[in-house]
This record gives sequence, structure tokens and C-alpha cells, in this order.
Amino acid sequence: MVVLPQFNTDIQELTQMQNTWASALNPIISLPLNSSVQLNNINVVAGDNSINHLLGRKLIGWSVIRMQNGFVQLYDKQNTNLMSNKTLILNSSGTGLISLLVF
Repeated sequence: MVVLPQFNTDIQELTQMQNTWASALNPIISLPLNSSVQLNNINVVAGDNSINHLLGRKLIGWSVIRMQNGFVQLYDKQNTNLMSNKTLILNSSGTGLISLLVF
């Protein structure tokens, strides 16, 4: 989790300000969408598609942000994905070109 850094100081007021800022900003900084990755122009085919999500950690969620060349229905198969820290498995109803936001 990313947190706001605090600097050691003998000035009590500055320490209090840092604590106040950290308590207000750390929940916002640590939101999953703040560490999201946009994956553009992914070709999907009917059936299972394994997509490298580039997060370097386990995927929390995903959203389609663009669908080109028609409409496909998608659902994930992450519950059975043995490499969930590297890939997203999406099952597609057909062939298409999509862009995803993964987080």
C-alpha cells in the first residue's frame, strides 16, 4: 500500500500536520483505482482469453472502457485462474477489440 511519507522533525506542529494530512490522504492514495493500468486494443475471441494485466500483483477488478468492432459479452474466470497475479482470464461471447481498465 502506498502511503504519504512522513519526515522526522523536532517541530511538534509539523509532526501534527503530517499526521493530519496522512490520516486524510492515505485512504484516498490507497484506493485500488489509483494504481490501475489501461490495456488498449485487446483482441478477444469466443471462449477463454488470457490477458496479461501488468499489475505485478493480484487483480482486484476490471472494467471495459472501450469496445470496438461490435459488442461481446464478457465474464471473468478469476476464481479458477492459477496465475491471477499475472493474468486476467476473460470469457468472451465472440470476437472483438476491447480496451480495459484493470486495478
